[in-house]
Amino acid sequence: MIDLTTLDYLFIFSFFSLTLGIGFYVSRKSGKSSAEYFLSGRTMPWWLLGVSMVATTFSTDTPNLVTDIVRTGGVSGNWVWWAFLITGLLTVFIYAKLWRRSGVNTDIEFYELRYSGKPAKFLRAFRAVYLGVIFNVLAMSAVSLAAIKIGQIMLGLTALETIGIAGLVTVIFSTVGGFKGVVYTDFILFFVAMAGGIGAAWYCVNLPEVGGIQALMVHENVADKLNILPDLDNKETLITLLIIPLAVQWWSAWYPGSEPGGGGYIAQRMLAAKNENHAIGATFFFNILHYALRPWPWILVALASLVVYPDIASIKEAFPGVTQDKLGHDLAYSAMLTKLPNGLLGVVLTSLVAAYMSTISTHLNWGSSYVVNDVYLQHINPKASQRELVNIGRISTVLLMVISAGLALVLNNALQLFNIILMFGAGTGLIFILRWFWWRINAWSEISAMFASGIISILINFTPIGETLFGGAQTEGLMPGWMTYPFIVGITMAVWLLVTYLTRPESNTTLENFYRKIQPGGPGWHQVIKNYKGTEGLVSESNEAWNVPAGIAATLVGCVVIYSSLFATGYWIYGEHNKAITLTLTAVVAGIVLSRLWRKIKAVIF
Repeated sequence: MIDLTTLDYLFIFSFFSLTLGIGFYVSRKSGKSSAEYFLSGRTMPWWLLGVSMVATTFSTDTPNLVTDIVRTGGVSGNWVWWAFLITGLLTVFIYAKLWRRSGVNTDIEFYELRYSGKPAKFLRAFRAVYLGVIFNVLAMSAVSLAAIKIGQIMLGLTALETIGIAGLVTVIFSTVGGFKGVVYTDFILFFVAMAGGIGAAWYCVNLPEVGGIQALMVHENVADKLNILPDLDNKETLITLLIIPLAVQWWSAWYPGSEPGGGGYIAQRMLAAKNENHAIGATFFFNILHYALRPWPWILVALASLVVYPDIASIKEAFPGVTQDKLGHDLAYSAMLTKLPNGLLGVVLTSLVAAYMSTISTHLNWGSSYVVNDVYLQHINPKASQRELVNIGRISTVLLMVISAGLALVLNNALQLFNIILMFGAGTGLIFILRWFWWRINAWSEISAMFASGIISILINFTPIGETLFGGAQTEGLMPGWMTYPFIVGITMAVWLLVTYLTRPESNTTLENFYRKIQPGGPGWHQVIKNYKGTEGLVSESNEAWNVPAGIAATLVGCVVIYSSLFATGYWIYGEHNKAITLTLTAVVAGIVLSRLWRKIKAVIF
């Protein structure tokens, strides 16, 4: 437990007061209608939405997750989430404008725009509960778990005390301020969180027991953890950390904030943008900040922790008050923060509070938007007034917070939950990518994929079937362990493709209305255009040439820009200047090429 000074408390309570003040300031306008409460009237600029997206992913569990990954698998282990950059940039250059053009209030409402009949209604309601409540609660519980661990190590608080204090403030400003309050506070939260992350990294690397960046790089506990790419000579590591994420995971998995084709709270922000160009600009800005700017402060603290706390036993020895069920490598991040001096300690604690509040507030508003628009308004009271909808949104916000806090009390570590969520979404991602561009996909395609992925994941992870196929702690299975994820993806895809061809396509009216509104273009809609009696009114006269090929090219070049920037930063830190210079120049050249491609797809906003 650390001793906080008056200065530390001043930072923390000033921040609490500021966020609550913003929430109450915007509450009157946010409470006018559900559109204001959940989308702020669709008037948000790209830069504010982009910062809000990255602030949301700047959660308390993220540095813990990165620390766990680095300590157990080295820096290269981060490819398990770095691979999602491809998904993010496809959203930027292909899907952002489609989402904004749809005009829906939630991405779940999309189901009754793209599909029709009882299957569409069921899918919309089920996904609203499945994602907005179940998966959303899982994601929030991981964030709350991280807050609990920070509270135990740094402040000596019990789990209930931590959740009670941080959760109460968050749920108050989320409830009264709505989406606008969330986005406005996110802008402040981002800069506070970045300042805390960078300050913590600088101080931890320069601790006497670490000895500075040069000593850290050559320390025996760290030297074999520095590779940015996995060991090419280790087949299993290469497949698990690089090949599967880049070849399969990015397009096949559903994960909050990295949904193939866009979705969740990312879609919510695209739908709140002023127009299509602002939606594109917001998502691109988010991906730059998320991948190229943020990871290295966390990675440096994780590497330094290997010197100070080389194993879990050393963490347990230093912090005997930590309960056994919460003990793990992810605790090392919080443990390192106890070394900070007063003043900086207050800033860093404030940054962690900011990270927690930003993520939780976004998930609360996003989840309650599903409950209100896709469950309550559709199935309980279709004639509800705007005031009633806002009140239901506020009630559901509180309930989501309570449920997620309860679940956090029984979880162990963030990596555990990350893997569970990945498994349960395995194989569904390709549908989210193709449903905009292939007329044959129907509601039954998504229903079958959702159930197949969930059932197969349960069988493999929680029954003897998984041990038979892939082995366990003491046994070998029929297939290597790294095949678990591709196996789930393959079976799920086989199921939904079979169901797609065995069931009827959506009605011509539904498909024609969707095409007329979205104008997705491409060969996947030729059958619908061909069947339509004359293309007048179906294909817009202003519809530009199909820009998906240019969008894919921009995605690939954008990956070069951001990955080069990410790795160049790492090599500058490592002191490997030749590699750093080469990658920096690569990023600059690729950036010039990308700007030309951007103009080609008619999405210049600057």
